[in-house]
Amino acid sequence: MKNFILLILICIAQNVHSQTVESPNKADDYIFSYEEVQVKPEFPGGIAKLYSFIGTNFKMPDSKEVQNGKLFTTFVVEADGSLSNIRVVKDIGFGIGKEAIRVLKMMPKWLPGEHDGKHVRTSFSLPISIN
Repeated sequence: MKNFILLILICIAQNVHSQTVESPNKADDYIFSYEEVQVKPEFPGGIAKLYSFIGTNFKMPDSKEVQNGKLFTTFVVEADGSLSNIRVVKDIGFGIGKEAIRVLKMMPKWLPGEHDGKHVRTSFSLPISIN
């Protein structure tokens, strides 16, 4: 009986241990949503400077068929402020999405999001209006 109880206690201890031990990189790999972080990521100088940067660097295609619309992009602001996983979620065509990715890739580093006092990876959605 003692061996049986000892075996149960060992199994419980191993189960508890296996549930609490995490990969040391798991926290570094997690991408927080914009709503989850306590300090939001920000383009240096704020949203007005962000749209100014885009307006200055965005080159419209020569096509006369381009219509007004809204392009939706997503990306991750990394803990060091760089951008990764840049994607166009909704494109309006005519090479606009490709141009948006080019401009986002050339941005300076952002002020990263923070959670519990640490810089963290944060997802960010950015609509871009085409006029």
